[in-house]
Amino acid sequence: MKEKFKIRGQLGTYMQWPLYLSALWIAANVMIGAVSAKAGIIMALFTLLYIGVAVWLYLYKRKGLLSGLVEFSAEYSWMQKNFIDGLELPYGIADEDGHVLWGNAAFSEVLGEEKPLKVTRKNLITIFPEVTKEALKLKNGTAVLHTTRNERDYQIRLKAISMDNSIHNGPKVVETDGDEQVLVAVYLFDETEILSYKKMVDDQKMVAGLIYLDNYDEALESVEEVRRSLLTALIDRKITKYITNMNGIVKKLEKDKYFIAIKQSYIAELKENRFSILEEVKTVNIGNEMAVTLSIGLGMNGDSYYRNYEFARIAIDMALGRGGDQAVVKDGERIQFFGGKAPQVEKTTRVKARVKAHALRELMETKDRLLIMGHRLTDVDSFGAAVGIYRIATAMNKKANIVINEVTTSVRPMQERFMGNPDYPEDLFLTGAKAAELVDANTLLVVVDVNRPSITDAPELLRLVKTIVVLDHHRQSSEIIDNAVLSYVEPYASSACEMVAEVLQYIADGIKIKSAEADALYAGIVIDTHNFTNQTGVRTFEAAAFLKRNGADVVRVRKLFRDDLGDYKAKAEAVRQAEIFEGYFAISVCPSEGVGSPTVVAAQAANELLDISGIKASIVMSHFNNTVYLSARSIDEVNVQVMMEKLGGGGHRTIAGAQLADATIEEAKTRVKAVIKEMIEKGDVS
Repeated sequence: MKEKFKIRGQLGTYMQWPLYLSALWIAANVMIGAVSAKAGIIMALFTLLYIGVAVWLYLYKRKGLLSGLVEFSAEYSWMQKNFIDGLELPYGIADEDGHVLWGNAAFSEVLGEEKPLKVTRKNLITIFPEVTKEALKLKNGTAVLHTTRNERDYQIRLKAISMDNSIHNGPKVVETDGDEQVLVAVYLFDETEILSYKKMVDDQKMVAGLIYLDNYDEALESVEEVRRSLLTALIDRKITKYITNMNGIVKKLEKDKYFIAIKQSYIAELKENRFSILEEVKTVNIGNEMAVTLSIGLGMNGDSYYRNYEFARIAIDMALGRGGDQAVVKDGERIQFFGGKAPQVEKTTRVKARVKAHALRELMETKDRLLIMGHRLTDVDSFGAAVGIYRIATAMNKKANIVINEVTTSVRPMQERFMGNPDYPEDLFLTGAKAAELVDANTLLVVVDVNRPSITDAPELLRLVKTIVVLDHHRQSSEIIDNAVLSYVEPYASSACEMVAEVLQYIADGIKIKSAEADALYAGIVIDTHNFTNQTGVRTFEAAAFLKRNGADVVRVRKLFRDDLGDYKAKAEAVRQAEIFEGYFAISVCPSEGVGSPTVVAAQAANELLDISGIKASIVMSHFNNTVYLSARSIDEVNVQVMMEKLGGGGHRTIAGAQLADATIEEAKTRVKAVIKEMIEKGDVS
């Protein structure tokens, strides 16, 4: 049976109009016949002729019209197909699973096909690695990806095309099962030249930089006076030659500070050689006992030259705050660290401590209440530093509270000396929630022993309190408390307690320290230095001597921090099952079952492992509260702070840690080993 074609729409109506006008002719004929019979007869002949022609056109010429329409449609469709097939834009169609159904000549050329694609078994997922099953779901109807093929860069734009409208509105060729049928249109936009021009523009951008000599004064003092100018000249020459080799400029701002400007195209080279000037400048030796180290801060991709300079200022401050001998690159919001292998140089002068103490005193005088907060799972150093700040506040007749959410077994013996003591108020220690209720415009928050907001004991206080002071001895990371009005971060200090002990000596005259407070501060120094064997300097012993003069008792402190038998067995077990990785890394796990503070015991075990001959660094893990805690220790050859930063943590060059939430011990081990291998490959291990 032949399909009957019908003309619908405006064209069908247009062809029916002669029939409709026939009625008008008949009416006109009747009216004329009423006026004149002869005229009516003549008119009737013409009316019949018109009706005959109209019927003939409608009945017999319609097929010819349909044939013409079909021929036009076929020619139009052929032209459209050839237009799409010959389109220079690579275009193809795939099904929901990514199988390519059709592609034009340009698309076939990109895929390496000689002829235009018809139906193929090739899949977009195998052709373009960037296209994944998740991307093909097209949740928003479109997806944009980028790929490289045949040394050309392409933007892949995927767009969903619903087949339901075509199926329901067009001829009934296929049937659906009720689910929406979708095809994927694939467009490939060649962006090779655009990216090339963009790279050329980026390469020409200016990078602002600052270079500071970390230990300029100390290095000069270690050489004869007559040779000091030669040492300075050699350092200047090293820096100038290094920058001018990259077509950059160097301007000496002060005796130990330089401003530099280079093109952004040289940044990749600097990163690749890991800022070799950091090691080159150490080779300058004309008899100086101390090698010169420098810090570099670079700022790039700001919206102006001034912004790049501000980025460089932030970067150099961060480099110095991390101990120097390293380069920090601030690329917009992204921060990268390089170097940092040399140990920090202790500053013998206390000028900075005195300046910071006076600034802290001025801030305290303007506030009525102090809240003192350390890090999560407060340790002895954090607790002792908080107690020291509390003593300063009470000496200035200010109401003060220490924020502690969870008391660990390592801190509890020291805390019990303050609880129930008539010399101290009952609300001396508050939880974060209770402290938040006390916050008002006249509240000052002092954060001790931590400079990362995410691991403070009560992060919500950082948002509630407008005036914040930070005192810490850990190296700064990219995550810092950026709204602090006063920040005193000294990575060469052994502990936060050492810093607070120095501040106590300068902030006011005649502050009387009670024996319990002196013990807490002294204990913080002892624990963090592992009985004065780690990260100690002249100022560490001076701080300890100051506390000893003010009532700190060595024997009393030792008794407070003796291990119970369960903790000692856990520490011994961690040492016993240590695994030696890559010849000189000790990796172990501290049992957490039946241990009050597994994180503290893990830190102690890490210290013990360093006493084993040949061990350069130790990493001990403990599983506590659904989190794996890492304690890393080294003596001088490995920067464990860099290692822990790669795992989201931080700390000192020789003492650091990290926390891996929702991870297993085995997963943590795998990640630690991967980081160690990466550091060895990059030469970050001496």
